[in-house]
Amino acid sequence: MKVKGQMSESAIVIGILCISGGFQDAYTYNCRDKVFANAQTGNMVLMGQNFAMGNWYQGMRYLLPVFAFAVGIYGAEKIRRLYGESEKIHWRQIVILCEAALLFAVGFMSQQANLAANMLVSFVCAMQVQSFRKLNGNAYATTMCIGNLRAATEMWCSYRSSGDKALREKSLLYYGFIGVFIAGAALGGVLTLILAERAIWISSGLLLLAFLMMFFKEAA
Repeated sequence: MKVKGQMSESAIVIGILCISGGFQDAYTYNCRDKVFANAQTGNMVLMGQNFAMGNWYQGMRYLLPVFAFAVGIYGAEKIRRLYGESEKIHWRQIVILCEAALLFAVGFMSQQANLAANMLVSFVCAMQVQSFRKLNGNAYATTMCIGNLRAATEMWCSYRSSGDKALREKSLLYYGFIGVFIAGAALGGVLTLILAERAIWISSGLLLLAFLMMFFKEAA
């Protein structure tokens, strides 16, 4: 079979990760005290606002997930440096397996442990955003949309000016995965109402599916 590229950069794996990413944000916001798992800019705004008003505990609820996100970036990069040359398993598979295990653990945490749960989910999101940054060689984020929206719109503008159909296809692909992310968030919101804390196991399962798919090569 002729190899096209890394499965970790394929549309199907990125799609699964987008669903999982949207799901995680909806889960922590709806089930874990309205803290974002991915949108750390939003957490920083709320953190600053609460600190300015003297709500120190509330501010810490947002500060610690931001800190956990930074640690997750560091952790993913360390895994890449340690196992980037491994021939037995791709380093991104190690990252995604760690993510799935941590999210599974979050499902057992009660509402009294929301702060720890949010930190773990933010840690997971950071590992994902650091490790999965390309879609067929093009820069892409699976846990947030603002960069993807910027890139999609820029490419659409370029297509309208140049008539380059390749740019149109890339732009529509970006817009499509933004829709997939939103669908993941919608799914997360609905299932969190039904499954409560254990809804995050859906996201864990999606990551395991992506992990298994990465054992295959993307065919040309």
